[in-house]
This record gives sequence, structure tokens and C-alpha cells, in this order.
Amino acid sequence: METFEFIEFEESGATATVWLNRPPANAVSQDMYVELKQFFDNVDKYLPDARVVVVAGRGKHFCGGNDLEEFKTLSPENSPARMKQVREAFFSIRDSAKPTVAAVQGAAVGTGLCIAASCDLVVAAENARFSLPEVNVGVMGGAKHLSRLVPQGMVRLMHLSGDMVPAADIYKFGGIVEVVSNDELMTRAQALADSLARHSPAALRFAKLSMNTIEYMDLKSGYEYEQSLTGELSGYEDSKEAVNAFLERRTPHYTGR
Repeated sequence: METFEFIEFEESGATATVWLNRPPANAVSQDMYVELKQFFDNVDKYLPDARVVVVAGRGKHFCGGNDLEEFKTLSPENSPARMKQVREAFFSIRDSAKPTVAAVQGAAVGTGLCIAASCDLVVAAENARFSLPEVNVGVMGGAKHLSRLVPQGMVRLMHLSGDMVPAADIYKFGGIVEVVSNDELMTRAQALADSLARHSPAALRFAKLSMNTIEYMDLKSGYEYEQSLTGELSGYEDSKEAVNAFLERRTPHYTGR
């Protein structure tokens, strides 16, 4: 199995942790974007036993954004190819077959905010700060990802100001599940991941696919799509095991089949 320069990962039972590891602040380079896409596009290969993945950053910060040195050479001619690599990295996290929990400490700015918002759930440390600093450095992007965490008024404020916003201010809008002490961050993120991982891996995959698909659909179309997945999931052994375990008042044993 190939190794990664900027990503570390480890499995622990039904959960796993993926670490962004590019010191000092985990700023993402074009090569790191490629690695993120490679990893999350093939998450079943790298984390075959995990049902839920925690995404965290090594060091003091979750992710300090895009590597600004690379913006120096950005041009109208090379930007389409570079921007494609960026968005494909974010989309690979969002579309990953396994649910993801972002564990955010320190800075989550620009790219860091987008990575966190691409995860299904976010747990933040008290020292976590979020921002879209693109207007400060002459680029655009990230507002659409931020709209998954806060309402439009806050999106516009953060995008137009470029200012840092404490995790507590995001939390009150519901975009962050929990704000905890810095020392508790990984413990709480892991506990949340464990609580999700008790469910059938097949059901979790269907649930994530469903939520990603219906997020911007209207009520009738979205619910019809959800029902179609119920029919598909009913063909899995895990579906029957879930019902039988409930009726028999016992802990279910899931296989993913």
C-alpha cells in the first residue's frame, strides 16, 4: 500500500483517525490536495474496518488554509487545473463512503474551513477559530462550504470581512456539534465517532449517501429518494438483523452485508 507525505491514518476498532500533517500549520499545497483526493476516494482500501472517520490536524492548528506561496504563481492560465484539484479534494471528503467527524483546534481558515465543512459533523476546541480570508489575499472561494455551517447572513459577514470567528459563534447556529476544552477535543470527537459506529456499516453508507443527495432537493423529491434507498437497503442482511435485534431486545451483530 502506498504511503502519503502529508496524511497519517490509524484504525481503532470501528473508527479511524486521519491526520492532516504538514507543519507548522497544515497549510495545504497542491500535492496535499492530490493526496486528500487519493485517500478519501479510496477510503475503503486504506481503512477497511472503520465505519466512521475522525479528521484532525497535527500540531496546534487544524488547517491554516491554502499554501500562500503557491498563490504567487497563480494565473488565469493555470488556475483552472489547480482549482480542479482543490475542489476534488473537498468533494472526495464530502462524498466519502464513510461518515466523517472533523475535530478542529486552532485555525480552520479558508481551505481548513472547507475541509471541516466537507465533513458530516464538526467538534471544535474552545481555541478553534474559523475564517474565510480569501478577500485578504486576492482569491475567492469557500462561501458555499461555509453555508453548511452558518446561515447566509453570517456567510456574507465572514466572506466579506475575512475576520476570524470563534467556534462558539459558529456553534450557536448549529454548524458545530459541540465546543469542548482543548484537552478534551480528540476524546469527544472519538466518542461521537464511536456513537455513530455502533450502527450497521451498510446503513451508515446509505444514510450518508442519502443526506448528500437530498441536501438541496425539495421535500417531495428528497423523501422519494430516501424511500428508494429503504427499498435497496432492505436487501441487506444488516437490515433484517437491525429489526430482529430490536424485537428480540438484544445487541445487533452487523456484518455490512
